Amino acid sequence: MIGGAGMLLAASPAQAADISYKTECIPPAISGLPPVQGTTKVQLTAPAEAKVGDTVEVVWKTIQGASDNPDVLDLDKDTVKPTGTIKLGGAATGDLKMEGPRQNPAIPRNSPMIMSDMKGSLKLEKAGDLTLTPDAYNLNVSKPISTDTKCTPKETVQPGATIKVTDGGGSTTGGTTAGGTTTSGGTTSGGTTSGGTTSGGTSSGGTTSGGTTSGGSDSGGSASGGSGGATDFPGKEVVVNFACKSPGPQEGIASKVTINAKKSGGSYALTVKTAKDVMDSPAPLPAGALKPSMNIVIGGADKGSVTVTGPGNPKALEKDKPVSLTDMTGTYKPGASGKSTLTPGALTIDVMLGGSKITIPCTVKGTPQASLELDTTAQEGGASGGDTGGSGGAAAAGGGTASGGGLAATGAEDNGALRALGLVAGTAILLGGAVFTFTPWRRLRSGRS
Repeated sequence: MIGGAGMLLAASPAQAADISYKTECIPPAISGLPPVQGTTKVQLTAPAEAKVGDTVEVVWKTIQGASDNPDVLDLDKDTVKPTGTIKLGGAATGDLKMEGPRQNPAIPRNSPMIMSDMKGSLKLEKAGDLTLTPDAYNLNVSKPISTDTKCTPKETVQPGATIKVTDGGGSTTGGTTAGGTTTSGGTTSGGTTSGGTTSGGTSSGGTTSGGTTSGGSDSGGSASGGSGGATDFPGKEVVVNFACKSPGPQEGIASKVTINAKKSGGSYALTVKTAKDVMDSPAPLPAGALKPSMNIVIGGADKGSVTVTGPGNPKALEKDKPVSLTDMTGTYKPGASGKSTLTPGALTIDVMLGGSKITIPCTVKGTPQASLELDTTAQEGGASGGDTGGSGGAAAAGGGTASGGGLAATGAEDNGALRALGLVAGTAILLGGAVFTFTPWRRLRSGRS
C-alpha cells in the first residue's frame, strides 16, 4: 500500500497483541458525571520487521472500553469518533497520533461502547527495536451536540507491539518521526467521547444555507490615514452568509456586517458591528454567556488577519427570543503601505454554561465584499501576512475550526465524550446536569440594521 510519503508496510508477519490497563475516563464537565474507573483492552497490529526508510501502518483496535454507555442516552449510528496516542520507545521516542473514522452501530444506553479502529503511519529512521505502547485516548460524540470523554492510563502500560527495524543499507537520520501522519477515516466534528471506540463516518455538523452575499461596494469607506487627516473611517455595510458547524444552527447565519476604524498613531482601533436580531436563542441563557469573535481578513497592499472579540450578552436571554451579537473590537497594525482592505471572515460564538464552554464555528460562504479600505502606512511588527488579532478562536475567511465541547459518557481517551444532551422543558439536561444544546435552532434571520 502506498501511504503518505512512503510505502506502508504490512510486510513480515504483522503482529497483534492484547494489552489491558487500568484507565480513568473524565466525562465532559457539562455532564456533571464523576470520573469513571475501568479497564481498557487494546490490540495493536504492526509489522514484526521493517527497514530504515520504510513507512509502516499501526492499527489500534479497542476490544474493550473503560466503561459502557451510561443510562442516559442511546447513541445513534456513526456518531462516535475515537482518537488516541501511542508512545514510542527504543529505536524512537515521541508520540504517534492515532485516529479512527466516525463509524459505529447504534449504541443503546447501558451497553458496551463500540469504537472504530484507529490508524496511524510512521516513517522509520533508526535501526533497532521500536516499541509501541497504547496510551491516552479520547471519544467524541457528535449528537445531539459535540462532546469529548478523555481517558488516561492509571498504571504502567506494557508495549503492545515491537517492530524490529533493520538498517537495510540506508543511512539513518536519528529517531523515528513520531506523531507523524495519521491515517484517518472520517473527519472529526466535535469532541471525542470516552468509552468504547467508534468508527467510521464523517462527523455531522450542518452546513448552513444562506443566500449569496450582497451588500456594500467593495471599497467600503475610504480613508486617507495620513497625518493631519481624518481619524474616523466608517466602513460599508456588507451582507455575509455564515455556514456553522455542529453544534451551531444548521441553517447558518446571514447578517449584515460593518467594519469601522479609528486611527490611533500608526494603528487602527477596529469596531465590528453585526445586524440586530441575527438569530433566536435556542435556550435560556444568563447574562454574559454568549460571546462572539470574528476574523477580519486583510487584503490589498497588506496581508494577514485581525481577530476582533466582543463581550458577553448584557442581559439574560429567553428561549426563542431574538439575539443580537455584541460589537467586536480589536487593533489593526498595518504591515504594508498602500490601499488595504478589511473584509469580514470566520465568525465564532462561544457559549459558557456551568463552567463549560461550547464553541460554535461559522465559516464564510462565498466571497464577501470588503467593508473598509484604508490608506495604510507600514508599521514595525505590523500585519503583512500575519495575524494581528488578540484572542484566537476565529480563522480566516472561509476557513475556521472550532473545538466542540465534550460531553458524555464512557471511557475513551483523548477526545472521548459521549454527547448525551437532551432538551427538557426548555432547559438542556445532560446526564442529570444542566446542559446547553444548540439543536434545534428555531429560526435565523437576515438581520435588521
